[in-house]
Amino acid sequence: MPTNYFVGVDLGQSRDFTAIAVVERQELSGEWDPAAYTCRKSTALRLRFLERVELGTTYPDVVERVVRVVRSRDLLGRCHLVVDGTGVGRPVVDLLREAKPGCPIMPAVITSGQRETRIDGYYGIPKRDLMVGLQVLLQQGELQIAAGLKYGAALAAEMAAMEVKVTSAGREQFGAWREGTHDDLVFAVALACWGSKKGCLDAVGEVGWRRLPGM
Repeated sequence: MPTNYFVGVDLGQSRDFTAIAVVERQELSGEWDPAAYTCRKSTALRLRFLERVELGTTYPDVVERVVRVVRSRDLLGRCHLVVDGTGVGRPVVDLLREAKPGCPIMPAVITSGQRETRIDGYYGIPKRDLMVGLQVLLQQGELQIAAGLKYGAALAAEMAAMEVKVTSAGREQFGAWREGTHDDLVFAVALACWGSKKGCLDAVGEVGWRRLPGM
């Protein structure tokens, strides 16, 4: 079963955490389709690693940590890196490129728009698409969460805190609006899942469904 990995990074600031999520994408063999004379294939996603970087960590240190993750034994040469380049994220994307992590970088800007764009190498992703896409994956059981993740409970709490507000212009806004709540883990996972749908990678081998150790 061919397997690839997608690393989502939601960059924080002084009061917000930076979060790193690794989603494993396995391509599964399905039923034979005699009409198309091919085997229908399906994919399975599994959240295998989730981390919050300590508040106050400098961006160069954040970059170093991200590079360590994507260069880990299981991911090296077989992952895509999806980084939140919104606002202050653009200089961090530049730092990541300079660090040469050894994997393709997919910089993304989270927008309030209605459709996905790509300008100057940056993907513009509507926040609604990220949140709804993640909700659908969880509701339909297409995204599984590895047992024993340190921040698994925090991710569930963030998902529960996500709410929709409708502006005077009739647009939906997604976020954790309550005081003291965060959404860094949710967005890191959502970015990784978006990357898994967006990226079209060749098969690179087989691994088991296990939580990544020691990263």
